[in-house]
Amino acid sequence: MSTEEYGADQIQILEGLEAVRKRPGMYIGSTSSRGLHHLVYEIVDNAVDEALGGYCDTIDVTINSDNSITVIDNGRGIPVGINHKAGIPAVEVVFTILHAGGKFGGGGYKVSGGLHGVGASVVNALSEWLEVEICAEGKIYNQRYERGHVCYPLKVTGECDLEKTGTTVTFLPDKEIFEETVFDYDVLKQRLREMAFLTKDLKIILRDLRPEDGVVEKTFHYEGGIREFVTYLNKSKTALYEDVLYFEGKKDNVYVEVAMQHNDSYTESAYSFVNNINTPEGGTHLAGFRNAITKTFNDYARNAKLLKESEANLSGDDIREGLTAIVSIKIEDPQFEGQTKQKLGNSEARGAVDSIVSEQLTYYLEQNPTVAKQICEKSILAQRAREAARKARDLTRRKTALDGMTLPGKLADCSDKDPENCEIFIVEGDSAGGSAKTARSRATQAILPLRGKILNVEKARLDKIYGNAEIKAMITAFGTGIHEDFDITKLRYGKIIIMTDADVDGAHIATLMLTFLYRFMPELIKQGHVYLAKPPLYKLEKNKKTWYAYSDEELAAILDEVGRDQNNKIQRYKGLGEMDAEQLWDTTMDPEKRILLKVSMDEEAESEIDLTFTTLMGDKVEPRREFIETNAKYAKNLDI
Repeated sequence: MSTEEYGADQIQILEGLEAVRKRPGMYIGSTSSRGLHHLVYEIVDNAVDEALGGYCDTIDVTINSDNSITVIDNGRGIPVGINHKAGIPAVEVVFTILHAGGKFGGGGYKVSGGLHGVGASVVNALSEWLEVEICAEGKIYNQRYERGHVCYPLKVTGECDLEKTGTTVTFLPDKEIFEETVFDYDVLKQRLREMAFLTKDLKIILRDLRPEDGVVEKTFHYEGGIREFVTYLNKSKTALYEDVLYFEGKKDNVYVEVAMQHNDSYTESAYSFVNNINTPEGGTHLAGFRNAITKTFNDYARNAKLLKESEANLSGDDIREGLTAIVSIKIEDPQFEGQTKQKLGNSEARGAVDSIVSEQLTYYLEQNPTVAKQICEKSILAQRAREAARKARDLTRRKTALDGMTLPGKLADCSDKDPENCEIFIVEGDSAGGSAKTARSRATQAILPLRGKILNVEKARLDKIYGNAEIKAMITAFGTGIHEDFDITKLRYGKIIIMTDADVDGAHIATLMLTFLYRFMPELIKQGHVYLAKPPLYKLEKNKKTWYAYSDEELAAILDEVGRDQNNKIQRYKGLGEMDAEQLWDTTMDPEKRILLKVSMDEEAESEIDLTFTTLMGDKVEPRREFIETNAKYAKNLDI
C-alpha cells in the first residue's frame, strides 16, 4: 500500500490575503447570507469606531443597483501617509495586510469593536473588487483592489474642502466565494438600527437603490440612545411604569450605560454589548448587572417591609420577570471568550457595572417609592408563581423517578434509543395523529399528537405552563427539562418536527409551539434540532397517475407539463387528516422524499426575534395589526 510523502514541500504558505479566500469561514463565520451581510458590518464597525472616538457623526450605507455596497463616513479618514514598517501607504496596509490597523495600541482608538484587525482586509479579500476614497487635507485619494490585489498605487483624483474629512468604501462581494450575493435590506436595517441606538447622536442612513418602484431610505438617529432602545423593544408590551431607568458612569476605566424598564410580560429580555458588539452569551458585565439589581431590590423590599422577615429573598429570576434591559459598556481592552466574541471575560467589567447600577438604582428607588413598590409587588407575585411551578416540577420529577421515566400516554415512541437516529413528530389532532402513527417508521419515528392549540406561553407564568397537559407532554417526551433545568444531553430525539396543517390554523399552532421552544428551550433551535414539516397543498390525479404540489407555483408547473383539461382531478388539502397513512408517508414523513424546513435563529438579531414574538403573541393588538399589514405581501399558500 503506497502512502503519500508528508514533508516540507507539503506545507503550504498562503501569501497575503490568499488565506482568507481559502478559508473564508474562519474570518466571517460562513459564506452563507449571514457571512455576506457580515462584510457590511465589518466596514460599518470601522466607521462606528470613529464615532465612538468622537470624530464622526454620520454614516451613510447604500445598497447599489448592482448589489455592491457603499459606506461613507465623515470621520478622520484612513491615513494616507507611508507606513514605514511596510513601506506602502497606511490605507493600503489596512486593506491588504491581515492583523494591521489602528486598534492595537498606539493611541489611535481608545475603544473599538473591530479588535481582531482583520475587518477591512477580509472584506477586500472576499470582494470581486473594492474601491476606497479618502478625503483629507483638501485632496481626494483613491485606490482600487480586485480580489485583494492592488490595481494601482494610491493616487490623488481631485480636491475637496480643506475642512472635510472622511472615508468612502465601495465593494462587490465575490460570487466565487458566497453562496448568495443579494443583500437583504431588512437584515441590514435591523443591525444598523441597533448600532444607532448604541451610539447616541450618531446618524446612520440606509438606502436601497434596487427597487423598481423607487429608492427606499431609512434614517436611524436616537438622541436618547439605549433609553430609546428599551422603549422600542417594549413597544408591543405595556410598561409597568413610565420611566425608563438609566444609569451611567465610569469606574476602573470601564464606561457603563444601563437602561431598563419592567413590562406586563413574564419573560426577561436583557441584551448586553461591549464596544457596540452584541454579546449573546453575556459575560461579566451582564453578571454584574444581575447581581446589582438582585441585591438592591432585596435590600429595598426588606427595608420597606414589603418582604416579611420570615419570607425568603426574591431570586434574580423573580426580579427580572418582565424586564427589558440594555447593558452597554465601553472598555479599552476587552477579553472575549472564543473567536466569535460572544461572551465577555474582563473581571473589572463586573465590578464596574455592579457598583454603578447598585449606587444609582438605590438612589432612584428611594426617590421613586411608587415605582419601587410596583416592581417589588410584581417580583413577589413572580416568586409565588415560581414556587407553585417548582412544586409541580418536583411532583413530575418524583413520578419519573418512581415510574422509571414515565412517558406521555399518547406518545407512540420509537424503538431505537439512539437520539441521533430518532425523530419526533408533534402533530395536531387525533385524526392526523392516527394517520401518522400508521404511516411512520416505528424504529426511528415517534408521534406525539396534541389536542387543539397549546397554551400561549407569551401570556402565561411558569405555574400555568407546568400545569398545561399538552406542554407537559412535550417537556416529558423531549427529556431535556426547561428553563434553568434544561440539559441538552438528555434530548431523546435528534429531530423535533412540528407537523401541522397547511392552513392558517396550522400556522398558528406551529407559531405557538415555536414560541414555547424559543422561550423555554432556545438551545434546541440554536443547535439545529427543530424542523417544520411541509405537507403538500395539492394532489393532482390524471390517467391513474398522481402528483403532489407543495405550492401554487409547483401546481402550475405540473399542469403546464401534463396539460390542463377535464381529466385533471385536483384536491386541495385542508388538513393532514385528509390524507391516508400511505399518502402522509409519501409526501411528508418519508426521509427520502419529504421537505423539512430547519428552524434557525441569528443570535446577533436576538432583540429583533424577541420583539417579533412579543408582537405576534403578546396582548397588544395594534403592533400586531401593523406587523401583519407590513408583512402580508410575504404570505403564501394561506387561506387568509
